[in-house]
Amino acid sequence: MTSDIPHPADLLRAMPFAVRLGIDLTEATAERATGTLPWSSGLCTAGAALHGGALIALADTVGAVCAYLNLPQGADTSTLESKTNFFRPVRAGTAQAVARPLHVGRSVIVVQTDVFETQERVLVGQTTQTQTVITARRAAPRTQQVPENTPVPG
Repeated sequence: MTSDIPHPADLLRAMPFAVRLGIDLTEATAERATGTLPWSSGLCTAGAALHGGALIALADTVGAVCAYLNLPQGADTSTLESKTNFFRPVRAGTAQAVARPLHVGRSVIVVQTDVFETQERVLVGQTTQTQTVITARRAAPRTQQVPENTPVPG
């Protein structure tokens, strides 16, 4: 697990797309990460509903922070899989994402992120993402030398 937890604003600055969308990271610990995205007409689709892609970006951002804070020292992460279910639209107010780890293993971290509409306090979507744990490894020493005359494929 990452020992020195950066301030949420510093974590968010590492994700320029999230900043551009207007996402605000409000809490960041290994056990729980939260963030918000205010409704904006510029982020909407038909019927003045906040675009699903914007909601997925909110969930992905907050979930990635939660996964990152569960990494071993010196490791990195990347999304392997992400799945979102939408339950209702966000037509006003603010969307809030709350991410919690479901599984923290040596090779993968699974995070569940619930997205709420804060004005009515209703669940609007849920995202489950699987993050790979990328560790720096030294190259294994060669134990066998290849003879000079060996043909190279290609």
